[in-house]
Amino acid sequence: MPGAALEFNRVGSIVLRSMRRPIMTLLLVYAIAVVGMTLIPGKEIDGEVQYMSIFHAFYFMTYTATTTGFGEIPYEFSNAQRMWAILCLYVSVVAWFYAITSIVRLFQNPYYQQALAEKNFVRAVLRITDPFYILCGFGDTGSLLARGLSDAGISAIVIEVDDERIKALSLRDYRVPMPGLCADAGVPKHLLGAGLTRSNCVGVIIVTSDEEANLKVSVVAHLLNPKAQIITMSKMDIYEERLATLGREVHIVDPFKTFAKGLAAAIFNPSLYILNRWLIGARGATLNSTINPPYGRWIICGFGRLGNEINEALCLRGIPTVIIDPHPRPENCKAQRYICGRTTSSTLREAGIENAAGILVGTDDDGHNLGIMINARSLNPEVFMIVRQNWHENEVAFHAAKADIIMQPSLVTARRIVFSLIAPLLRPLFGYLMDGETRDDNLTESLIERLQETVGGVKPHLTTIEINNQTSPAVIDVVQRDQKVLLGDVLRDPTNRDEPLASVPLVVHSADQFTVLPSGAYPLAENDQILFCGKESAHSLLRSNLYNEYALDYVRRGAEPARGWVMQWIQKKRQQRTDSESMS
Repeated sequence: MPGAALEFNRVGSIVLRSMRRPIMTLLLVYAIAVVGMTLIPGKEIDGEVQYMSIFHAFYFMTYTATTTGFGEIPYEFSNAQRMWAILCLYVSVVAWFYAITSIVRLFQNPYYQQALAEKNFVRAVLRITDPFYILCGFGDTGSLLARGLSDAGISAIVIEVDDERIKALSLRDYRVPMPGLCADAGVPKHLLGAGLTRSNCVGVIIVTSDEEANLKVSVVAHLLNPKAQIITMSKMDIYEERLATLGREVHIVDPFKTFAKGLAAAIFNPSLYILNRWLIGARGATLNSTINPPYGRWIICGFGRLGNEINEALCLRGIPTVIIDPHPRPENCKAQRYICGRTTSSTLREAGIENAAGILVGTDDDGHNLGIMINARSLNPEVFMIVRQNWHENEVAFHAAKADIIMQPSLVTARRIVFSLIAPLLRPLFGYLMDGETRDDNLTESLIERLQETVGGVKPHLTTIEINNQTSPAVIDVVQRDQKVLLGDVLRDPTNRDEPLASVPLVVHSADQFTVLPSGAYPLAENDQILFCGKESAHSLLRSNLYNEYALDYVRRGAEPARGWVMQWIQKKRQQRTDSESMS
């Protein structure tokens, strides 16, 4: 790993460069002191002048440096030796003071601190052996995304330019390793140090607040590892077009487009919207909840990217809109009416707030959004209200305002990315449910009823399982013997096969074919990918059925086979006796 060797060498070079003079000074002082002690004559003992050996001289200088003071060895010193010792002690104290000061200055050196942080970061990355993602950006979106990945058991390597955010990262209690580095993710060596070229690096997730930085990191990551999956956030068309040229491995997440599609679904297909919110674990979402955005004239306050996307989605379905924005009307605006000005009580009345079906408050300032909400409520208490929350820290204030729908771009982005990673088969499910030509009108309602009966009121647990030798060796063994394993069989309780597991299979991906809402008679095959929705405890038992041959045999046939060779021999003899009696 080139990044690892680079950071280890960098720390060593900084230490040697900073401590070269102090170390040489100490060596020189001690060398002169030791040589002087060995050359200066000591006292006469038995008529012979005593001289210190090099070892005794070094030993004396060593323990006096620690202020221990064991006395004069191996004999009492002569006055000449004592004068030399006094001189050496004072000089060595100055030398040590110089060395210690240099060490303190080294520890305070920002370049050394950065190099040491990068060294420790590389070591932490090397210790991760499971698949991981590189997360560039740890703001609101990155923080929510890290929590979602941790809950799903997926490690992430965090790179963030704000040192305070990295300090906050170190205080989080994640279930999996989440090492972080304060650095610019656009610098190639930092991506290499984060393990971009390692075999267990699945991809790079880029969610910084700087569109230019997102584009740069995406390009650099794609060049360093073309096989890595790249997921990046973008809110501007020009950057989305540039990112799209990088190829199929680059996935662009636009929170405003995502929310606009969800709002359109809420108006024209409320059941689908409720199902989506429940599956992604939105706050307060239940399968019993109802949300009915009214069909009528809508007021959009703020014609930025969110307002534009919502306006496009509503106009496409024939819903009249009125825009309030301080900037002149754009040429491509399809709104029925455009009011150029700030959103005040007078402009809200001019837009017809008293008779409006709904209002979208979508500026990029949370204070302005809350103020507009208060004005709109005072003019029309019954209006359906959607508000944009820009900063996650203002969540309490927005929930206190009791808006019907709160659109938080960071949360929308984080959820979209997390569920695209842990449950990528949700897209064909919703595509099938939204397809008016192939679906039954009551299909979504019946799925909601089935999930309600199976999962109940607990938070849904989504998991994608692939049938292979690592996750499902028992199933693979049966299939390779030309026997069938049905989907309904593995969804039985391994402690009581008459009880079904609390899980619903939503989608099966086999080769290039998607089977939505498969029945229990679906035969499992190698490399099938199956999306389940249910209780987490049920999925643990499901994995046991797929992995354990005895559990699988029990849920398939109702009889648990003998495990030991003695019991297998007895069972074989009993079977032979039964066969012979039946033949006779």
